[in-house]
Amino acid sequence: MNLSHRVPSSRLNSTTNLHSINSSSSVSAVSSVIMPPPCSRPVRRAAIFLVAISISIFFLYRSADSLSSSSSFFSRIFPSYDSFQSLELEEPKLEDVLRRAATRDNTVILTTLNEAWAAQGSVIDLFFESFRIGEGTSKLLNHLVIIALDAKAYSRCREIHKHCFSLETEGVDFSGKEAYFMTRSYLKMMWRRIDFLRSVLELGYNFVFTDADVMWFRNPFTRFFKYADFQIACDHYLGRSNDLENRPNGGFSFVRSNNRTILFYKYWYASRIRYSGYHDQDVLNFIKREPFVFRIGIRIRFLNTAYFGGLCEPSKDMNLVRTMHANCCFGMDSKLHDLRIMLQDWRDFMALPLYLKHESGFSWKVPQNCSLDSLRRYDESMYEEESEPPGESQE
Repeated sequence: MNLSHRVPSSRLNSTTNLHSINSSSSVSAVSSVIMPPPCSRPVRRAAIFLVAISISIFFLYRSADSLSSSSSFFSRIFPSYDSFQSLELEEPKLEDVLRRAATRDNTVILTTLNEAWAAQGSVIDLFFESFRIGEGTSKLLNHLVIIALDAKAYSRCREIHKHCFSLETEGVDFSGKEAYFMTRSYLKMMWRRIDFLRSVLELGYNFVFTDADVMWFRNPFTRFFKYADFQIACDHYLGRSNDLENRPNGGFSFVRSNNRTILFYKYWYASRIRYSGYHDQDVLNFIKREPFVFRIGIRIRFLNTAYFGGLCEPSKDMNLVRTMHANCCFGMDSKLHDLRIMLQDWRDFMALPLYLKHESGFSWKVPQNCSLDSLRRYDESMYEEESEPPGESQE
């Protein structure tokens, strides 16, 4: 083969000059010029580059292992590492949690929880038990969002439930053993709750708010008023759902998201300044007759204690009851004592044959340790019931 056909003339001249050194050198030189194909240099550079990168990565990982904190090592080399890590560890946003828990019509069930009520064997465990032993209530847990007010409550929520949101407030500690009624911590907690519920409405979600000491024995949605914007349970029910003299209890409510309810919650929260030292329930009683509430046109209804009872005013017929609240109760020990009896009363009632449930006159054995000082007796026969007959849906 004629080498001149494959090697440029300049290369041949240099090759000829090499003969003056020695023949073996010239053969080697010619071979070094002729043998590699035209693309060999880029390939060789790429191979050398890949080897260098592999060696670098190997030593980087070896160095990272030797450091006490690998995250700090990577953050020095890759400045974006910290932001990437924070995205992975970031708690879910409220809107994401609500979206996952919501029903088809954008309704969620909300409860708040602090460390005291989150402890093993405390209120939250009894709350969950009521859903499990209630009539058609266990499936509603899929739509429950627990709003944790401190780190320990959030940690416990993550252990027992799938929809949790952390609502720690800077400069405020809600994690104490117990926020006693009308203490400073109690008032801060109640007003923080009102402001939070307003934000849920602004995101477009209807909600049932329930204290964790409300036991759910039947699905309450069948007893809500279809066209009401804001409906709330009572400590004392006077017999008509639209009577503003009813004594509401903020521990259980159903609120639809619309402009009227958003304005109402803003006004309610702002009114805490005018009525300093009062809790949200008292302020609601003050503002429910005010001209502004009338002008926004919000439709308020009060829930009958026959369906939504409590220790202030227990529901008398266990065939009708939807929820029972451990209200009018002071002190954690007293509350837990009566809640456990309440749950056992329900189990005993559900174990009865069907005919005995309607004929036995079975009733609650509570309250026992809880105070009923705020309970005002009244003659139900004096009032005409506005809501539909017992047992019929208002939906």
